[in-house]
Amino acid sequence: MITLLGTGHVFRIAEPVSFIVKNIWPDAVLVELDPTRYGVLMSPEGIGDIENQPKEYRKMATYQRKVAEENDSRVGAEFIAAIETGKTIGAVIEFIDKDAAMVMRETMEEMPFFERFRFRFGSIRDVFSRKKNADNVVNEFAENEEEYMNKIRKKFPTLVRKLIDERDVHMAAKIKEASARYSDIVVVIGDGHVEGIAKLLEGETIRKIRLKTLMDPERMNALRAELWTGIQEEKE
Repeated sequence: MITLLGTGHVFRIAEPVSFIVKNIWPDAVLVELDPTRYGVLMSPEGIGDIENQPKEYRKMATYQRKVAEENDSRVGAEFIAAIETGKTIGAVIEFIDKDAAMVMRETMEEMPFFERFRFRFGSIRDVFSRKKNADNVVNEFAENEEEYMNKIRKKFPTLVRKLIDERDVHMAAKIKEASARYSDIVVVIGDGHVEGIAKLLEGETIRKIRLKTLMDPERMNALRAELWTGIQEEKE
């Protein structure tokens, strides 16, 4: 079984992520990180050494940190929670993402002039809609994910291809490799990667847990009961 756990890196969802990992009790926890990004998350205040990273990488990291603070959280807190919980239950931890700084460099190199102009001067707000309440963005995405992504893809085609599509292919390949070694896997990824990776894992047994569930107390309580009931049934 492969559980695709869709998260948001700036929301206060570490506890539900930890609960899910603990109660599924997987053989392995795969996380949308690379070693460098993990080092950044584990540094004081989740900043790390970003001064030597591309300007756009620093800009995005600063933006995410501000939004996380507004949500009384820390960037990537859900990743840290998944890793620490996974270690506690004896699961293997694997990082499955491309090098984030390298991806950003490639993205800016491949961007046509006008797309780069929109990205740099329109700011990341145009991509992630910081002008709106973060919860509203989650709801809008959940209501019609395909339409939401198509809007962003139309405005920033290179950005979506590099940050979403190509990383989906890379991470799906890593998940397939892991599925040959482990029978039960939890994959902690950004919610925007869930559907793309699920399609690339055709033929695998997949369970999807989306960000809207983690953000909704009623949905989350129902999931807690479902997971707990499953554990009780296994014990019997």
